[in-house]
Amino acid sequence: MKIHSTAIIHPKAEIGKNVEIGPLSVIDKNVRIGDGNIIKNNVTITGNTTLAGNNVIFPNAIVGSEPQDLKYYGEQTKLIIGSNNVIRECVTINTGTEVGGGETLIGNNNLFMSCSHIAHDCIIEDNVLIANGVLLGGHIKIERYAKLMGLAGIHPFVTIGQHSYVGGLTRIVQDVPPYMIVEGNPAKVRKVNTIGLERAGFLQDSINAIKEAFKQLFRTKTLNRNQILSELESQEHLRPEVKVLIDFFRNVDKGKLGRYRESLRSALTSNS
Repeated sequence: MKIHSTAIIHPKAEIGKNVEIGPLSVIDKNVRIGDGNIIKNNVTITGNTTLAGNNVIFPNAIVGSEPQDLKYYGEQTKLIIGSNNVIRECVTINTGTEVGGGETLIGNNNLFMSCSHIAHDCIIEDNVLIANGVLLGGHIKIERYAKLMGLAGIHPFVTIGQHSYVGGLTRIVQDVPPYMIVEGNPAKVRKVNTIGLERAGFLQDSINAIKEAFKQLFRTKTLNRNQILSELESQEHLRPEVKVLIDFFRNVDKGKLGRYRESLRSALTSNS
C-alpha cells in the first residue's frame, strides 16, 4: 500500500490491499476501496461510495458527490463502482437519489474520459466508452460496449443500446437502438455500427441480419413500426441480435417521448 503523507483519509474509510493514494487526495468516511485501486493526486472520493478492484482514478476527479437534483434532501444514497474502470481528469460521478432507487451503478472495464459527468441514478454496464465532455443526465442507462463521443449530451431517462455509437456533439433525447450509429442535432439513426460489431467479434451472418432489420426499420415507407416488428419476429430463423432489437423497440413504446425508462418513474417513486 502506497499512501502519500498529504492524503487525507477518514479513519472509518475502508482501504483494501495494494492501494495507491496520491498527494492531496481526500477519502471520506463512508468510502470503501477494494484491492489494487490507484488513486492519483487531488482526487476526492466521498459519499457512500464503493469501488471494487483495480480501478484507476486520475487527478481532480470527484467521485461520489451529492446528486445535483432538487428532490435530494441528504438521503444516504450510494455509488457502486465495479472493477478495472479508468476515470480520467475532472470526471464527476454522483450518488443516487431515493426517488431514483438510491444507487448509481457502474460496471467493469469502462473508460470515462476527462470532464465527463455521470449524474444520479445512472446505470453504466460493462466496456462502455464515454469520451471527453459527455454529459449524462439522471436515470440514464448505458448498455454494454456502447461508445459516446465528445461533448454528447444525453437527456435524463434515456437508454443507450448495446454496441451503439453516439457521435460527438450529438444531443440525445430518445433511446438509442442497439448496434446503430446515431449522430446529429436532431439526432438520427444513420447506419449500422458495422466496424464496432466487427471489432467486437460479431459473425458476418449476425451483422447481415442486423443490416436487414435496419433497412426494414429505418429505410422503409411503412410507418407502422409494430407491424415491422411483428414481421421481423415471425422470421423462421430469428437471430438473437435481431430479437434484441425487437425487444428494445417494444420497450421504447412503453415509455414517454421515446424513453423507456420514463415508464419506470411511478415504480421508483412507489418503492422509495
